Amino acid sequence: MESFHTRFSAWTPFSNKSLNRQLFQERVALISHWFDLWTNKQRQEFLFAIFLRCTKSQLRFVQDWFSERMQVAKVDFSTVLPRFISLYIFSFLSPKDLCAAAQVSWPWKFLTEQDRLWMPKCVKFGWFLPYTPTDNEYGAWKRHYIACVSHLDWLTPREAAATYGTLNEPKTEDEELLERQREKCLRKRIWEKIALRKKELFKVRPPWVSGTCCSSVLKPRCQPRLSQTVRERVGLHEALEKQLVLTSLETLPKRSNISGSHSYPLLSKKNWHGVHKNDDSSSYALRPHFMLISSRIPAYEMVVESVKAGVVSVVYEHSVTLESLLYLIEKALDGQKAQSIGIFSDGDSREINLLQGYKIGVKNLLRPEVRDFWEKLGSYVATEEEGGHVDFFVPLGASEAGIEVLSQLSQLTGTFFTAPTGIATGSYQHILSDWLGSQWGKAPSSIYFCESKLQTWSSFTDFLEETLKTVRKQLYPFFKELQKSISGRMIGQFMFDTMGMTNILNNQDTAQALADGLMELSKEDSERNVVEDNSWDTKSRLSKNDLNFEALINLERILQKDSAEKRARVVRELLQSERKYVQILEIVRDVYVAPLKAALSSNRAILSAANIQIIFCDILQILSLNRKFLDNLRDRLQEWGPAHCVGEIVTKFGSQLNTYTNFFNNYPVILKTIEKCREMIPAFRTFLKRHDKTIVTKMLSLPELLLYPSRRFEEYLNLLYAVRLHTPAEHVDRGDLTTAIDQIKKYKGYIDQMKQNINMKDHLSDIQRIIWGCPTLSEVNRYLIRVQDVAQLHCCDEEISFSLRLYEHIHDLSLFLFNDALLISSRGTSHTPFERTSKTTYQFIASVALHRLLIENIPDSKYVKNAFILQGPKYKWICATEIEDDKFLWLSVLRNAIKSSMEK
Repeated sequence: MESFHTRFSAWTPFSNKSLNRQLFQERVALISHWFDLWTNKQRQEFLFAIFLRCTKSQLRFVQDWFSERMQVAKVDFSTVLPRFISLYIFSFLSPKDLCAAAQVSWPWKFLTEQDRLWMPKCVKFGWFLPYTPTDNEYGAWKRHYIACVSHLDWLTPREAAATYGTLNEPKTEDEELLERQREKCLRKRIWEKIALRKKELFKVRPPWVSGTCCSSVLKPRCQPRLSQTVRERVGLHEALEKQLVLTSLETLPKRSNISGSHSYPLLSKKNWHGVHKNDDSSSYALRPHFMLISSRIPAYEMVVESVKAGVVSVVYEHSVTLESLLYLIEKALDGQKAQSIGIFSDGDSREINLLQGYKIGVKNLLRPEVRDFWEKLGSYVATEEEGGHVDFFVPLGASEAGIEVLSQLSQLTGTFFTAPTGIATGSYQHILSDWLGSQWGKAPSSIYFCESKLQTWSSFTDFLEETLKTVRKQLYPFFKELQKSISGRMIGQFMFDTMGMTNILNNQDTAQALADGLMELSKEDSERNVVEDNSWDTKSRLSKNDLNFEALINLERILQKDSAEKRARVVRELLQSERKYVQILEIVRDVYVAPLKAALSSNRAILSAANIQIIFCDILQILSLNRKFLDNLRDRLQEWGPAHCVGEIVTKFGSQLNTYTNFFNNYPVILKTIEKCREMIPAFRTFLKRHDKTIVTKMLSLPELLLYPSRRFEEYLNLLYAVRLHTPAEHVDRGDLTTAIDQIKKYKGYIDQMKQNINMKDHLSDIQRIIWGCPTLSEVNRYLIRVQDVAQLHCCDEEISFSLRLYEHIHDLSLFLFNDALLISSRGTSHTPFERTSKTTYQFIASVALHRLLIENIPDSKYVKNAFILQGPKYKWICATEIEDDKFLWLSVLRNAIKSSMEK
């Protein structure tokens, strides 16, 4: 054992690494002990001997170590560099930063007050000196800038409302007094926090560093103090964290609107020309039509391909915010006013699913951010006197709630809003039906779109969406930003060149012409009846009052007759659509269930009785229920009249919807049973191959036929709203229709919730599968908001100001934003030999809860563009996007997600 005692040994084992490391640590500890016991002179001699033995690389290491930890030279650059270079450096500072830099020293004060720095800042706002400075005078332009800024007309919201007016309803004296007191208290608190922050900044920051930079939000000591109630409610640490996050959100780049109540990303200078620059009469004929198309629309590429030439179209993502959508509209219009604006989005007859989290309806229309959005949107379109209008491609005209939304929007913005009546059922067929308002002589769909292409798209929406899913996945690595335009045009051109729809469209045009002729004849008959009644009254020599009373009665009869005709038309549409739906269910019974049961009875079973029961039992019960419903509707329409009711039939049908509940609860099991039997039973696989997608099944497969029950309730709602719209308030059927609508609406909400849960779960599973090392993402109420690809940067020196920092690109990141967390992963690309395709791989890095995430904006400089900082509890990431628009959209969505998570 004495041979292994190595404390005072000079032997160094090179082959045994662990023993070598042990000896090294022991000898370093021994030398450190000796070094502590030596005098200062002995230590200097020791260091001199060590440095003589070091190589150049080791000496360079020592030099770098000293340069990082202590400043070697302290020289004022303004005294060393030529004056024009120093002035060029100071020209990047804002006016507030120049004033702060003037307090550093006399040379900096002399340089920062030069007229060549302040003159461009004054001229930018149109402020010119009223005199010519003398040769030896300097600082005149700075004094002029300060004088102009101090006399600017800053109005409080109350003063602005008194000067320019407001759309709010007048308030009582008590409400006015309370609001004034709240405003006074809020203003006092703001000034106290500003004074406290300035005081803190003055203590901890050098005078030449501006207190306006965003980097100060990451220091807790610079934040205003929290109230005592907040400290008692939560811990001090959590309250400070929340205050930090909110302050970091407030320092992001914003642009305030006219009233100062909301903000959205700032436009770049090259694209901003003012919204109203072409508001004169000469440009009235040149105003474009503008079209907003949501990416949530199935096969939206085909819709984009159908847009007419000359119509400005913008495709927006469903996950963006209202302020981001305004930014896209402004940039597309480029300062012009639009003659009309069309909004092609998802929705129903009561509300518009404009964006994620913003279903615009009667309840939330007057929310501040929603109201501000519609007011600004109304300012981008021509007035109603000039023929301007906004068109919703959502069947809001089919219900009273939808018409109320259109009415409130018209009153709010002073612009005419219109929407289709939505009587036609089917996949997006309502956009080609009747529209509210007829002052343009043609339907709004013909203003924006080629109707033949739009008709083809609406007929094949489901098939096109399934095809485009694969196309998007294949084309995304190649086109990225150009994918929306190029893929849509490629597929659209291919579809319309190969599909022969000419004869069908011609027949539809002929049918439409006959329908228009019949409507004109009916109008002539109504006018003739009115004339005959008036002539008879004149011959009867009634008094003038009697004539007016009789005319009013005739007008009321005509209106009641028109409303009764529309009501009968909607009820017939309900019967016709129900007949088609029952035919689809009968296809399942006749083509699939009957042969399978016959084979089971003849001892040549294709499927077992248990599997047949699992797959078809619920759908057959639905068929039985809807057959009774169809028979009741048919019997009622055989003797239909204005006084007859249809609400009681629908109410009875709505009370038996537990049959559908059994089907939807077993729906995943049904599909898995079909897949399992197809895989394990060759006879069933052959049976499906023989019957699926034939003429008898309307070119549909068995799983596609089972989709129809989940889509039927949307058609029920639209038709019932249309029936109630044309039912007078005193009609007996009014109450039953309201009860039936509530039943169907409640059940449709149940179906939508089931769909949403399944989709979110599948989406989270896909994300977890593609990210290597990703933790479990499946949690209750979690969903994905947006994915953003960014470049991760590394700052070479963080001690200098933002405008002089150098950055290097070290990684590619993908940011997955959920409603409660931000997942950060590294992104890599691998290529296959002899192939053009590439594969993207993701590696998990970290995940940060949104309520603990700080955001810091990095101002653009000549060294970096579109950069920002994400600060978590432990790590910090400096990120940058390729395009300026992506940065503003991402920060806007992220800011709203953080605020929503902190409110919960």
